[in-house]
Amino acid sequence: MKRLNIILIMLALIGGFTACNDELDVINPNNQTTYDFGDSESELQEAVIACYTPLRWDGSFSRVGYTLDAVRGDEVWNSSQQWYLEYDNLNSPGTIGIGDEWIWRSFYIAVNHTNFVLSKVDGVTMSDDSYKQIKGQALFLRALAYYELVTYYQTVPLITDYASYSDINTMYASNEPEEEGISQQDLVLDQIEADLTEAMQILPSRDAGGEWAQGRATCGAAAGYLARALMFRHKFTEAYTVLKDIIAGVYGHYELTADYGDNFKEDTENNKESLFEVQFMNFGTGGTADEWVIELLTPEATQGHAVESNYASQELGSWGDLAGSPWLYNLFKKEKCTDGRLDPRLYWTLVSYEDEYNSYTGQKTAAYPGGDPRSNTVYQTDISATPLSNNAQGGISIAKFTNARNNLYSSITNGLHCGVNLRLMRYSDVLLRAAECENEINGPTAAAIEYINIVRRRAALEDLQASNFPSADALFEQIANVERPKEFGCENGRGIDLLRWGFFYDDGRFNQLLEHGYYKLDGTASTEELTAETASASSFQYYYKGHEYFPIFQSTLNANPNLVGNSANKNEDNGPAFLEKWTVRPVVELD
Repeated sequence: MKRLNIILIMLALIGGFTACNDELDVINPNNQTTYDFGDSESELQEAVIACYTPLRWDGSFSRVGYTLDAVRGDEVWNSSQQWYLEYDNLNSPGTIGIGDEWIWRSFYIAVNHTNFVLSKVDGVTMSDDSYKQIKGQALFLRALAYYELVTYYQTVPLITDYASYSDINTMYASNEPEEEGISQQDLVLDQIEADLTEAMQILPSRDAGGEWAQGRATCGAAAGYLARALMFRHKFTEAYTVLKDIIAGVYGHYELTADYGDNFKEDTENNKESLFEVQFMNFGTGGTADEWVIELLTPEATQGHAVESNYASQELGSWGDLAGSPWLYNLFKKEKCTDGRLDPRLYWTLVSYEDEYNSYTGQKTAAYPGGDPRSNTVYQTDISATPLSNNAQGGISIAKFTNARNNLYSSITNGLHCGVNLRLMRYSDVLLRAAECENEINGPTAAAIEYINIVRRRAALEDLQASNFPSADALFEQIANVERPKEFGCENGRGIDLLRWGFFYDDGRFNQLLEHGYYKLDGTASTEELTAETASASSFQYYYKGHEYFPIFQSTLNANPNLVGNSANKNEDNGPAFLEKWTVRPVVELD
């Protein structure tokens, strides 16, 4: 009897434990993982929205991922002489987080998000249109992330399989090619071209309207970035085909806005000139919490950017870290409009005081946004002198993507609060790239010059004449060091241009960069044309070879045994490898 009782008790216990195990197997619907998410069209639509989120982080385009490319160029210098200094001087030791780690981290999270969507999309039943839209956006955003990574860090791991994150042996990816005879940079650029080629074939155009005209990645955005990627490797013929198709409207209708300033305002976002821009919530409509690091993600985020905090003047409440170069200012001043006015792009690029802004009473232009054309106000206050970028060091503050020419609020609130969308690619870039490709292929033709003149006419500048450009070298000089700086001054992309043109690998071109990079530390907003004798220094006099790219963060190298340092980590000259494949156009003195 006792033995029977023991057996019954044991059976009861087994049954109880079995019942408990059954309950523990129940899935908590509020605690989803990547293994049980993404198996329906609606969930993938949510996931693809999440792929846009990393574009608005501090390490991507809300601050350093945007501004560090500008400061490594020759149009911007570090007026604070502190924050960003090693990236202005191009000599980071590889142990500074803002450039060596933050950009890397943000864009690899974007790669992770897009790889997740691409790993799921082929297994979900949905309409053909939905499939193309979801996949196309993920492909474009992955390509955009890798474009930033490869142009900042040169040799980066290529991860395209989401499953690789689940295995410690594949999660730590290498940045060395398995195949001989091809560089890691070329492997990544091959993938970028493949992703963008497919994306531009399957995405809708902005002409579809709705969200496709209000910030979603489109076939036009993919085509524009494909042309950029192709030109980075001097594939001018292939790039020109894509650019001419964009101009012909194959990927949607684009044209220049009549007012240049419409590309830097809150109320004219996603306009007919914009191929792709990062969406930020208008000032005062977001939350109140600054998301400086991704670990602090919160529903109360401001959802603005801090480019203004770096670009604007300390006198107006900013940090005053970055200033426009005196070279860029004087470039604007050298050429007047056909009616004698200043180039209106100066007004929107640099916060300089010009008598003309207070006295000109003729037709309204981009130099006089709204209201009385004689009014020149900055943060609701009339100015009678150029505001200082940095109160201690001086410099000319930058106007683009700030409130300096928008007058939306009375003073800067430092942080991630600016709501002006960052236009990453504009139609004017398509036109000037088409001019560059035509010049590279056929020389200084009428077609090349007409592309340039379309952009110049918006600023009311006199048409260029073919007779002034006897060689392709001369027209390239005009494009590289006159037209592009004045149209895109202080925007993200100049540093990448200097890389693809090879300006670091030719003595004449590097001396030119030294001259463009002169600045003065005298506590004034110096606008004089500086020389080696009159300048305090040049951004490029401290350059270490190989540091035209940023080093991979040393802690990242330590954590991943499969990673090796790039040219910046090794202080390695990239000139010989570049000159084996391409040439650097010589400096030409323009009339």
